[in-house]
Amino acid sequence: MKLRRLNGVEGIISTASMADIAFLLIIFFMLTTVFTVKKGMDLQLPDQNSRQEVTQDQVTVIRLHADGGLDLDSTRTTLAELVPLLKEKASLKPKNYVIIQADDEVLYQTIIDVLDELKQAHISNIAIPSRHDFEKWTGHTQ
Repeated sequence: MKLRRLNGVEGIISTASMADIAFLLIIFFMLTTVFTVKKGMDLQLPDQNSRQEVTQDQVTVIRLHADGGLDLDSTRTTLAELVPLLKEKASLKPKNYVIIQADDEVLYQTIIDVLDELKQAHISNIAIPSRHDFEKWTGHTQ
């Protein structure tokens, strides 16, 4: 028996379902992708109605300068010396409040570094006031 040969017929790959496959792949990757969220600092903001009277001897002021230096209660110090000094102050005054006052040109990273140091010293009563509030709270001008 002789088989006939069909000439001119070529194999064709159907691309009609390619769009369906592409959409299924997009949906698959969207559903299986894990998004990681960077966790920032945990802040516990005070209640609007909670007001406390704080005396001047309960306050520690950290002043950040534009040149990178910092003062702890008007005494020039470094970031490395900050934690031991703060722990010493906290042992003398357990109900201590820290006010961070920064010059206009201070980098945000410097403020974050100081906040990290305060966290290491286990100090949680921290305020970063505006100029107006700082002058009102402490009686000092910048």
